[in-house]
Amino acid sequence: MTKEQQNIENHENALAAFISPEYNNDADLVKNNWQIEEVMELFNLPFNDLVFKAMQVHRKFHNPNEVQISTLLSIKTGGCPENCKYCPQSAHFDTGLEKQALMPVEKIVESAINAQNSGASRFCMGAAWRSLHDRDVDKICEIVKAVKSTGLETCMTLGMLTEKQSQKLKEAGLDYYNHNIDSSEEFYSEIITTRDFQDRLNTLKNVRHAGLNVCSGGIVGMGESREDRAKMLIILANLEKQPESVPINMLVRVKGTPLENVEAIDQFEFIRTIAVARIMINKAKVRLSAGREEMSEQTQSLCFLVGANSIFYGEKLLTTHNPEIVKDQKLFAKLGISGV
Repeated sequence: MTKEQQNIENHENALAAFISPEYNNDADLVKNNWQIEEVMELFNLPFNDLVFKAMQVHRKFHNPNEVQISTLLSIKTGGCPENCKYCPQSAHFDTGLEKQALMPVEKIVESAINAQNSGASRFCMGAAWRSLHDRDVDKICEIVKAVKSTGLETCMTLGMLTEKQSQKLKEAGLDYYNHNIDSSEEFYSEIITTRDFQDRLNTLKNVRHAGLNVCSGGIVGMGESREDRAKMLIILANLEKQPESVPINMLVRVKGTPLENVEAIDQFEFIRTIAVARIMINKAKVRLSAGREEMSEQTQSLCFLVGANSIFYGEKLLTTHNPEIVKDQKLFAKLGISGV
């Protein structure tokens, strides 16, 4: 056997080792015991091998030519007391962002209807709070009910939640709650010091216990290592029940934030992250979130190929830019992708 043939056999054996026979034979099986060694092996595979395996998993669990469309609206902007180094809404940084109070319900519903008319099936709403205050719960529930009445799926991201608050949102009709873990536990303190990593996990636990669908992912390109990205995905994949949505954000380097000059992540590394996320969290919607303005059509196309099957529609994600809807529609037409 030649050295080249031996390398091919080794790669094939490596692929088989990470997708157990039980996984291959049982479309309902979810793996919740990922170890760092096996995830790093996935990340380190030759690019073509990783793409091929991610495509296989994606096609087993999803329609490869459908992408779920969400729209994200900032319903309360700026003044957040957290010091997340990537965030233009943090009160700790001068990014020129104007602080705005909670939007009126009718304005939020108007935006939701516009999103629905543009093709979105889920409407996500974010408020720049460290945590949801009890005094605001009834107002948020009113917003949820109003948006839900349009026929859209609803998602909220409001910071930390208690289990009681989570239950009230569930009763109001909320479908999803977003609370990203951002990165690995080890790298987390390099980015945020105003809360602990465990605070993130506690909110995810409260949301899940209330019966809400979980939307949780992270940000890549903040200066973290490949191992940090692997550990972030392990935390999500090894939850008792995996998230239904996993947004993977490419850092948007905003002037005035501590990360404005961080080196941009290599786009092939970003695609690898999407592919590994698809293999590990097989049933979730893996969403291309922030950073698409800096991605070429080719990068986005490869992301769809390896398992990304959700995007945010609209010209703005909370406070940062996003591709125009017509631009996304043209790309979908080129690729034969349907937005759902």
